[in-house]
Amino acid sequence: MIDAINQLMSTVFYMIGLLILIYMLCVVCFYFIIFIVSAFELKKLQELDEVDPYEELIRSYDTKPISILVPAHNEEIGITESVNSLLSLIYPEYEIIVINDASTDDTLSVMIEQFQMEKVPIVIKKVLNSAPIRAVYKSKSSPNVLMIDKDHGGKADALNAGINLSKYPYFCTIDGDSILERNALLKVMKPIIDSDESVIAVGGSVRIANGCSITAGEVMKIRLDRNPIVIMQVIEYLRAFLIGRIGLSKYNILMIVSGAFGVFNKSWVIKAKGYNTKTVGEDMELVVHLHELIKDEKLKKQVKYIPDPVCWTEAPSNLKMLWRQRARWNRGLVEVLWMHKKMLFNPKYKSVGLISLPYFFFIELLGTFVEFIGYLILIFGALFSMISVNMAVLLFCFSLLLGSLLSMCGVLLEEWSLKKYPKVTDLVALFFLALTETFWYRPLITFFRFTGILQIFTKGNKWKSMERKGISSTSTLNR
Repeated sequence: MIDAINQLMSTVFYMIGLLILIYMLCVVCFYFIIFIVSAFELKKLQELDEVDPYEELIRSYDTKPISILVPAHNEEIGITESVNSLLSLIYPEYEIIVINDASTDDTLSVMIEQFQMEKVPIVIKKVLNSAPIRAVYKSKSSPNVLMIDKDHGGKADALNAGINLSKYPYFCTIDGDSILERNALLKVMKPIIDSDESVIAVGGSVRIANGCSITAGEVMKIRLDRNPIVIMQVIEYLRAFLIGRIGLSKYNILMIVSGAFGVFNKSWVIKAKGYNTKTVGEDMELVVHLHELIKDEKLKKQVKYIPDPVCWTEAPSNLKMLWRQRARWNRGLVEVLWMHKKMLFNPKYKSVGLISLPYFFFIELLGTFVEFIGYLILIFGALFSMISVNMAVLLFCFSLLLGSLLSMCGVLLEEWSLKKYPKVTDLVALFFLALTETFWYRPLITFFRFTGILQIFTKGNKWKSMERKGISSTSTLNR
């Protein structure tokens, strides 16, 4: 009897392992196809940059003015450097709107003191719903800097309030701890200008500032942080932005424009009723909603991703904050897929409904369960001899392909195209850590993402700020 039970359990483990192997093989093939597409697209964009300088846009009448929205909740450490970096941007006309979402630290007083801000009587047309606004401030030293002080409503609510106050036809969102490279706005607006405004949203690359030397709101020297947790996030960002988003953008099926750095056509966002306050994945939800509107109205509008305009942001430097961030991201993914479930596998929405959303469902969401179960099978199968050595080796090898080798591909694309990390030792560190991803980092992230799914039943939509060491003007961040 016991032998029969053991035989049955071994068969079950074997079948589950086989299904996981088939799934992982499909995922690896998909990612390598996207890698090839992204490599060719990066090469094409490089050639365009060489013959078509962005500086011409400064003098062009087609370069639309833009409102930069900076939602801030407990950002006193980094908000000054972030706003200073925005003031140094190379762009013809723009305004900066900081939205203080009921910070409990000194974000409000720091902004008032650093930028000589005073209350101004401004009537705000409420085209989007948001929590009550307490006051609006304007800088005496920099007249294009404004600040909204409002009741707490979360990040999505803060962005809606910023849109209500904004006066320009396009807006850019950037986190309160982030720094834009000086020509980033010119580069991210170029697809919109070149397309005669058929492009309604553009995302740029987000890179990790930890380890970099920053002075007066500008990244002066790019260095790699020594913290392995931060280095692994650098690798993740390279893989996500240089492989995933370039490939999806080429076919107009990009579903995410990062909340840390993106530009939107304001009229289309208002048509989509702004940022959804009922999800923690408000940035993805907005883009999916825009795709839904485009397809419903049968228009040839596009959402693009441009790899070169770079936004530098602070990444979590400890496991606690990384856990909170990744759980929140995966929870947001589940919420967005549920909100737009009618688009999934729906031919009406063409490649968005038949390719992009299924990608997020089968690979990004279902992949969390598959990997989590795979790790459990490896552990318990090995402990209780319910899985063969050959199956264990195969599972491990495919896990290595899915994680470490794809991460190395992302590092290769970075070195081949953008070359943001000039030091050879930094590149060696990136390659070495990429090889170790399967052994420690990927299992951790899988666990964090799995808990994010469980949080759907236990958490509200509160906006929690990340513990920050800050972007300093006098020292190197996190070194």
